[in-house]
Amino acid sequence: MASTACTGIDNIAEAITLLELNNWDLVAAINGVIPQENGILQSMYGPPSQSEAADAAAGGAVPPTSSSSSSSSPPSSSTSAFCPSNSSSRHIVERQPRMLNFRVEYRQRTVELVLEEGSTVGEIKQILETELAVPVSKMQLKGWKSGDVSDSTVLRSLHLPKNNSLYVLTPDIAPTASTSKHSALQESLNQNFLLVISHREAQRDYSLNFPGSRTIQEVKRNISDLTNIPVRHQQWEGWPASASDDSMTLAVSGISYPCHHLSVCRRSSPANSQEPTEECADVHMVSDSEGDDFEDASEFGVDDSEMFGMGSSTCRKAPMMPENSENEADALLHFTAEFSSRYGETHPMFYIGSLEAASQEAFYGKARDRKLLAIYLHNDDSVLSNVFCSQMMCADSIVSYLSQNFITWAWDVTKEANKARLLTMCTRHFGSVVTQTIRTYKTDQFPLLLIVMGKRTSNEVLNVIQGNTTVDELMMRLMGAMEIFTAQQQEDIKDEDEREARETVKREQDEAYRLSLEADRKKREAQEREEAEQVRLEQMRKEQEEEKEAIRLSLEQALPPEPEEDSAEPISKLRIRTPSGEFLERRFLGSCKLQVLFDFVASKGYPFEEFKLLTTFPRRNITQLDPGSTLLEAKLFPQETLFLEAKE
Repeated sequence: MASTACTGIDNIAEAITLLELNNWDLVAAINGVIPQENGILQSMYGPPSQSEAADAAAGGAVPPTSSSSSSSSPPSSSTSAFCPSNSSSRHIVERQPRMLNFRVEYRQRTVELVLEEGSTVGEIKQILETELAVPVSKMQLKGWKSGDVSDSTVLRSLHLPKNNSLYVLTPDIAPTASTSKHSALQESLNQNFLLVISHREAQRDYSLNFPGSRTIQEVKRNISDLTNIPVRHQQWEGWPASASDDSMTLAVSGISYPCHHLSVCRRSSPANSQEPTEECADVHMVSDSEGDDFEDASEFGVDDSEMFGMGSSTCRKAPMMPENSENEADALLHFTAEFSSRYGETHPMFYIGSLEAASQEAFYGKARDRKLLAIYLHNDDSVLSNVFCSQMMCADSIVSYLSQNFITWAWDVTKEANKARLLTMCTRHFGSVVTQTIRTYKTDQFPLLLIVMGKRTSNEVLNVIQGNTTVDELMMRLMGAMEIFTAQQQEDIKDEDEREARETVKREQDEAYRLSLEADRKKREAQEREEAEQVRLEQMRKEQEEEKEAIRLSLEQALPPEPEEDSAEPISKLRIRTPSGEFLERRFLGSCKLQVLFDFVASKGYPFEEFKLLTTFPRRNITQLDPGSTLLEAKLFPQETLFLEAKE
């Protein structure tokens, strides 16, 4: 392109950005990159010679005009520009640093600055500190097209136009009475203006909210995305006479607050009566400010993006979501990062995870904790996406409402592979009806916001919000879905409370029954143990009795026979009183051992280990005597009365 030879810019994306910043005024864009101080458009490209003028006229170009006859006077911004050719008669001066003009407002003061584009934002603040006597630490420099920037940001990286308007805020410094007027301006910069813009061809109205710090140029760009009318082809009605510069903010443009009505349509292009010649050494570009527009590329069957090289991959935005991503969580992380990069950090909190996980989070908790599921479907090929994201999805009211009441899940359907994957997920989770509904929407109807409510048996799509809506309409539809959800949620809470009450009663009854069974079991086990113990003791008693009986019988059998009364040997007649009062009587030989006496007593059921044998008078314990001594030796002769006593 001829402009590349003039500017030395090879990056098409940078060239397109500069054109957008200058309202597609090519002359202004070239002058912004190659300022008059460079000498590029000065005397060396002053009025051409007669032969050059004739050549230019033959090529269909309009010779440049000068505001002064002096060859040293620079051309005005509205003057036609000739790009130098490779002819030997052309001379190219070495490119000098690009200079930027800044008009900075602070309360009742205005400071104008000129800096090289290699300077930083911090250097501007240092100059303003000297001019305004405001410390850099208490200074906030606002009005940047890209939002707030740091002090270390280089101006070149912001792709600024040549002329820029900024303003200084000092919230830590109280304004004086003399600055009340400018304080009102600062307040206006922070206010939101509602612009009701009527698109005449489409017979449609758009209600858009803009902060007072937004410039007229930015409004026109947003309308370009909505109406598909390039900024250079927009014809407006309703702007006040004071809004003469597109770089002006809405706060100072003079529009009505809080609402202002405008209308826009496509500007008709004049017929091009001149046929361009095949050989044209110079290219003539006319500024939009003089009213001579470029022909719409669509009139020649060429898309705007193709005409200006937008088809190149270097100019396209980074995709919101990588194609064929294996992990849904990774894809959503990439989507969130790209969304923040494009539209800022103020946006809904997108759920990072699969659609199934988002559904579980929204639908399958306790009734009081359930939420609606908002599925945002983005498509970069739709002209509505940029405005919907920046104006609707990033509006504070929408962000707050979605965060409080919704689980927001997002997906990018720009790529066919990602769209097919989404349809598969929707079929699995919501059924074929939802999938077919998404298929029916065309690209220019995106983005879509699906509001899904979970039910006992299935999930229901309450609403499908298309991209051609307003903040107020979007909020009303979200609130309408929320009303339906709240009514259903109250029923679910009531049913859940009743079910929990029934389950609580059942649990209490089951617990009481369990405790009763446990008590019965313990009682039965205790009884069984007691019976078993009784059986065991009885068995032991029987065994002991049997053992005693066996011992008694063995002792009884082992006793020597009772001697006769008329026996020749000495006889000892013993009479023994038992604890029950009965008497045992038997005759023993005087030579019998005491052990025989003990065995006789044991054979009658009074074992030596449990009873002691005592004499009456004097009281003696016979069981303590030597069992081997005789009755004569124990002085139990010829007769004696004894008694049995249990041992202690």
